[in-house]
Amino acid sequence: METFLILGAGRFGSLALQRILARKKVPRLVVVDRDGHVLEKRRENSVETVEQDAIDFLLHYPGLGSEWIVPAIPVHVAFAWLCRQLARKGAVTQLAVPSILDQKVPNSLRAKTGALYASFATFRCPDDCDEPEESCTVTGEVREADLFDVVRNIEVEGYVTLVVRSHQLAPGVGGYQLSVLWRLLEEARSTEKDILVATACRCHGVIDALRWEPTR
Repeated sequence: METFLILGAGRFGSLALQRILARKKVPRLVVVDRDGHVLEKRRENSVETVEQDAIDFLLHYPGLGSEWIVPAIPVHVAFAWLCRQLARKGAVTQLAVPSILDQKVPNSLRAKTGALYASFATFRCPDDCDEPEESCTVTGEVREADLFDVVRNIEVEGYVTLVVRSHQLAPGVGGYQLSVLWRLLEEARSTEKDILVATACRCHGVIDALRWEPTR
C-alpha cells in the first residue's frame, strides 16, 4: 500500500488530502501539522494524524523510502530538512542564492530570506492543474523545457546544484519520495562546495543556498 505523508493540514493540505482520497486505490494517509485544532478537521477513518512540527516529524520518521512526501506548508521542506540533517555533524549557514541565477530562471522572484522562486507562468495557475508533459494547461503553449531540468543544468562557480523533482500525484498535488531526501543528504555530504538546493516540478520551483562546514 502506498503511503502519503501530507505535511500541513491547512488549505493546501486539505486539497491534497481530498484529491488523493479520490484516487481509485486508497493509500495510507498521514497528515502532519503542529496545530491540533486544524488537524481535528482532517480526521477521517482512513486518515492518520500527527500533531507535530512537519520538519521534526520527517527528521525522526524511519520510513522505507517509498513513502510520498506532499509539502503543504509555507516552507522549502527539502531545504529545511537538509539543513537540520547537516547541522547534526557540522555548521550550516543559509546563503542568499547568487544573483546570477535571477537571469537564468524564468520569471524569477526574490524572497527576503535570499531564496529564489521561478516559474514559467506569469499568472496564477489553477490549483487542480494536472501538469501536462508538453504544454501549459491555461495557454496551450508548448513548454520548451521542464523547470527541474533548467535548474539542474545551471552552473554557478563554487556551487553544486542539487534538485528535488516534484512529481504530479493528483491534480494540483506534487510530491517526492522519502528516498529522494536520503539521496539529497548523501550528495550534500559528498561535496566541498557551497550548495544550491532546488525543488521543482515542470513549471514552478524554489531555490535556496547553504554552506556546510563539517566537524573535523
